[in-house]
Amino acid sequence: MVDAFKRSRKYDVKLFIADKQGNPFNLKMAESHAVIPDLDVEKIYEFAKKHKEEIDFGIVGPEKPIINGLRDIIENKLEIPMICPVKEYAIEGSKVAQRRLFQEVVPEVNPRFKVFDPKDYDDMEPLKREVYAWLDELNNQVAVKPDKPAAGKGVGVWGDHFTTREELFQHFLANFEHGPVIIEEKLEGEESSFQAFCDGKHLVALPETRDYKRAFEGDKGPNTGGMGAYKDKEDILPFMTHADKEREKEIVNKIFRHLCKNGENNGLRGMPFYVAFIHTKEGPKILENNSRPGDPEIINILPLLKDDFVDVCFKILDGTLTNIALEKKASVVIYKVPPNYGGFSTTFPEKVKTEEVGKPVDLSQAYKLSEKYGENIHVYPASMEQRNGEVYALRSRAVCVVGIADTIETARKISLEGINAIKGGALWYRKDIALSNHIRRSIMHMEKLRKG
Repeated sequence: MVDAFKRSRKYDVKLFIADKQGNPFNLKMAESHAVIPDLDVEKIYEFAKKHKEEIDFGIVGPEKPIINGLRDIIENKLEIPMICPVKEYAIEGSKVAQRRLFQEVVPEVNPRFKVFDPKDYDDMEPLKREVYAWLDELNNQVAVKPDKPAAGKGVGVWGDHFTTREELFQHFLANFEHGPVIIEEKLEGEESSFQAFCDGKHLVALPETRDYKRAFEGDKGPNTGGMGAYKDKEDILPFMTHADKEREKEIVNKIFRHLCKNGENNGLRGMPFYVAFIHTKEGPKILENNSRPGDPEIINILPLLKDDFVDVCFKILDGTLTNIALEKKASVVIYKVPPNYGGFSTTFPEKVKTEEVGKPVDLSQAYKLSEKYGENIHVYPASMEQRNGEVYALRSRAVCVVGIADTIETARKISLEGINAIKGGALWYRKDIALSNHIRRSIMHMEKLRKG
């Protein structure tokens, strides 16, 4: 987002950035920069208050401040308009509330699900009995999800994260300690990410993207924040039909209209719908909804903006956003991550360059590739920190490279060239992001499902 603002040709953009760490990219671009490691909303409010007279509006990327009501606080106390949903509509905050909302509005997109709430059980035996009875009903083919983001062990899927009921139950209990848990039917299909900007009156759907959640190649290992993503030249993914996209829009618009009062709802301003869809033999179903831009999926989109991002934001605030112009290009995002991320160093200790662990990371050669590729390559430090003029990777996804081209394959090559130019820190990446074989498998899988 910082890069999208700074590419404005129309405005002299000044950015006031509240950040989890001293991100080298953001430090360079910011008029004023505050490091707030826990993204506490009161501290962000204090930072905004200090610069109140200079700020036209605010925009939020990560989910935590949105869920904790940052917009409500900033708008009520400082009257700075914010681009993100209010706390009431941060439906990312509860997977249980999401499922119940979808059940009311679009029940056909929900998998079969059951909510287990700690307040309903005093004893372990009846709980275990009911969980196992539900597993009987679904033939063990389930996903276990905590109600709250980042509670307990997170999402676990049968066949991926556990293969026995005892393992599943242990995973369930690790989440159950923190609050309600959903056990829902595991769906077979292909995933896509649907994102839509909203001005409170209109929803403007962006092109589809495909995220790679699993840590290791071949979609193995634990779920992560996303190791990379791709977007095709068209608005849909190679395994989708235009009817699939229209159906997704129809579903999300139905939820939007349900949440709108008198035809509009200013509380939904921003990106209230970043929906993980799974395309099944019965059509698209919803895995989950997030109330913020997709990470990494928005990174596939923003570098392709033809409109000025500042104007897009003003239209969101004015309630006049009816379309967004984008370059018709494919894009591929690949992340490089530190050795302990996703359990890589314990799973593949032989692949870790131990002499590089904890050492600075050199991004200079990757940045230099813009001389060769111009606007078709972007290097974005993420979980990185600048110390004494050097850049270090922290614990999460460290840096991503976006490649842009007419085809996914060429965009992938550009992204990989950038990734391989990043040296140091024992960073690693998934080598199969947007691989043509992976895309071909998705196409064949959908063809098979559609034939029934």
